[in-house]
Amino acid sequence: MQTTAVASRAALDTLDASFSGRLLTDPADTAPFCTDWIKRWSGQALAVAQPDTVDDIAAIVRWCAANKVPIVPQGGNTGMVGGAVPGPDGRALVLSTKRLRTVRAVDPVNNTLTVEAGVTLVEVQQAALKAGRLFPLSLGAEGSCTIGGNLATNAGGVGVLRYGNARELCLGVEVVTAEGQVWNGLRGLRKDNTGYDLRDLFIGSEGTLGIITAATLKMYPLPAARMTALATVASPHAALRLLELAQQRLAASLTAFELMSEFCMDLAAHHFPACRKPLDTPSPWYVLLESSDPISEEHARDSFDRLMEEAMESGLISDAAVATSLAQSEAFWNIRHHLPDAQTREGDSIKHDISVPISVIGDFIVATNAALEAASPGIRMVVFGHLGDGNLHYNVSPAPGGSGPAFRAQQEMFNEIVYEAVRRANGSISAEHGIGQLKRDQLPHFKSDIEMALMARLKAAFDPQNIMNPGRVLR
Repeated sequence: MQTTAVASRAALDTLDASFSGRLLTDPADTAPFCTDWIKRWSGQALAVAQPDTVDDIAAIVRWCAANKVPIVPQGGNTGMVGGAVPGPDGRALVLSTKRLRTVRAVDPVNNTLTVEAGVTLVEVQQAALKAGRLFPLSLGAEGSCTIGGNLATNAGGVGVLRYGNARELCLGVEVVTAEGQVWNGLRGLRKDNTGYDLRDLFIGSEGTLGIITAATLKMYPLPAARMTALATVASPHAALRLLELAQQRLAASLTAFELMSEFCMDLAAHHFPACRKPLDTPSPWYVLLESSDPISEEHARDSFDRLMEEAMESGLISDAAVATSLAQSEAFWNIRHHLPDAQTREGDSIKHDISVPISVIGDFIVATNAALEAASPGIRMVVFGHLGDGNLHYNVSPAPGGSGPAFRAQQEMFNEIVYEAVRRANGSISAEHGIGQLKRDQLPHFKSDIEMALMARLKAAFDPQNIMNPGRVLR
């Protein structure tokens, strides 16, 4: 392996001359690209390429194919499963798409916009807003994650209940293949029934089949009004009954429905004082719900107030704060968005991004919490997530002062308990973060032999040299 790396370094001059952009080779310059943002995975890179154009990416991939150099595509490097950082051997080239920054087209009539892979998610949202439209994908890292990475991992976020995940929001992609060819699939069509859907193969493939360089995305009309509330509920079961009532009363206007435990709320307030709880009533669980009304402010408030009154009268909620301004709504959401960082500041954590059928979430939380707490007394469960689409961030923190090797050594035990519970519920061990290297070895336990075989055949067909993010998703 060392011989290959040295030989590849000798050829870097020819690579540098083949594209416009930057080629970083000094370890001090490449280091930020070699560690993931949660500081769990670190590696070494042969170099980091930051091309300026799609054609530059194609030239780099052709060079890597000719020299048999593995490629690790990287967007904003905000992933959670170690899918965008190189391994420890220093053989791989990190290919960063962050300099592909162009908004190529905005079409308000077709309700589409076409952007390059390095445009951040918040910039996509702003481009849509400038055209009087909404791009609804939203998640905590939206200021730094890029749309190419969002699509490569099929990101979810808080609006999946109403709008779907990244796959549902994308009509077409432009991709550089493992041979260095450019496929332009940027069709803004909502109906195109002409054979295999190559777009959907690349979305969610985590850079193992090709590199997404641009995308044509859906836009939506801006809602006439948005209503947000934070409500207290006695249990996840009560939250599910509230979800059912909200869907009945608000129908498609229900945009988001998030569940958070009391410990989550306390954690956010402790590490981010601005995230103070807006309710004085203590509660073991909280629900953050939002509606986006297409009709009017008056209609939105009337529908939302009736829902909250009915929920209060029926005993589903004991208290609620309804935002009366955009600032208050953002304050509610800031609590939710700061939870991952708050847990990181608290110390060690073992994270699970799981999904189960919505109807069994209540039983899942109660039973699995009990099993984990029995296996390791004193641990603190950090449970929050997108109840409306069945996705929970089901995390474990140690007892106060318990961070360290002894806690981290329990990870495999925690994973076995959680994953077995997910298996019994017919769920998924990765709802929105992907597989990367974190869950690669668990994947065969959740997919049938034929599924794994078909995935391996696709990988071999699209990437016969196995240079595209090797060792991620599939071993």
